[in-house]
Amino acid sequence: MRDLRSFHKSMSRFHLRPGVGALLALLPSVGPSLALAQQPAAPPVEVTVVSTAPQTTPATFEFTGKTESSRSVEIRARVEGYLDRIAYTEGDFVRTGQLLFQLDPQPFQAALDNARGDLARAEAQLANARATLARVRPLAKENAVSQKDLDDAVAAERSAQAQVQSAKAQARTAELNLGYTSIKSPLSGLAGKSEFREGSLVTPGANSLLTTVVQLDPIWVNFGIGENELLRMRTEAAAGRLKGPGIDRLEVELVEANGSVFPQKGRITFVAPMVDQQTGTVTLRAEVPNSRPGSRLLPGQFVRVRIQGASRPNTIMVPQRAVMQGPQGKFVYVVGADDQAEAKPVQVGDFYGDQWIVTSGLSGSEQVIVDGAIKIRPGSPVKIGAPKPAGQ
Repeated sequence: MRDLRSFHKSMSRFHLRPGVGALLALLPSVGPSLALAQQPAAPPVEVTVVSTAPQTTPATFEFTGKTESSRSVEIRARVEGYLDRIAYTEGDFVRTGQLLFQLDPQPFQAALDNARGDLARAEAQLANARATLARVRPLAKENAVSQKDLDDAVAAERSAQAQVQSAKAQARTAELNLGYTSIKSPLSGLAGKSEFREGSLVTPGANSLLTTVVQLDPIWVNFGIGENELLRMRTEAAAGRLKGPGIDRLEVELVEANGSVFPQKGRITFVAPMVDQQTGTVTLRAEVPNSRPGSRLLPGQFVRVRIQGASRPNTIMVPQRAVMQGPQGKFVYVVGADDQAEAKPVQVGDFYGDQWIVTSGLSGSEQVIVDGAIKIRPGSPVKIGAPKPAGQ
């Protein structure tokens, strides 16, 4: 009994001190917190950085273009005749003055011979009229012949002169028609297929097209600049962020469909004076030398057009992999105070190689984290390491 009373007395003292119980209840949770506080801080993440600095960089603009012959000529018949011979290889390169088609010349040769005969007869009549006038004129001064005889002699001489002029014109026409039977190329270029075969009757007019010859050197490249992009370029130029020579001094580089760069560069020779209402673009044309055998561009090819020669002064660039995308837009990590990572929102523009042009967000004196950025968060401690070799 004595032991039982002692137990109840001790329990009554315990209930009179509730704070002790609460303290005892907290003891199990205090132990792990103290353990966490005693753990060492996480080591800094090793990163590589680039130091930004304003610099002048070339500005290159790329568009899609299509090649076009700088001169295309339809070869048509000027006289009617039977096609004797196709004198060129269809689809082959032809040179200026090269014979393409030969019409039957015999009827035209006969017409020329006849016209020359008429001319000779007219010249003989003129000579006779002049001789008659030479005899009559002195006699008329001596009143040996009448005035009417003199007038008739003068009229006959003038009529003979007119007949000679007419006969010369007819002979010249017959000579031209004979020349038209030999149809030659007016330029050097590629000749298309023949629309007629040997023995066909060829007539001048709407259906007289024989073939087409297209000039390859130089070649034209047509491309368009969108209205919005054109306005952006003008805005950047007005703000001093884009500088360049006159448009006729910019270089044009072509990239073919297989990715190879065409070896010869050209110049812009035409800019449309208005925006195309259907496409919303301004059409430009470049003229490119196309003289190298084996590497010639053909009309109708699609190419990428690179405009070179402009520059961007005071440009800040960072590697493309340094720019990250977040909910609020693009940002980069920079090494801030106490070697901690700091996120900076940026606005970016065009690419330049593997670099991204930063239009706003950086002042040009930051250390931008390139490698290791995916492992950090704002405020994470970082350690700058050596740059990784290319390709890693």
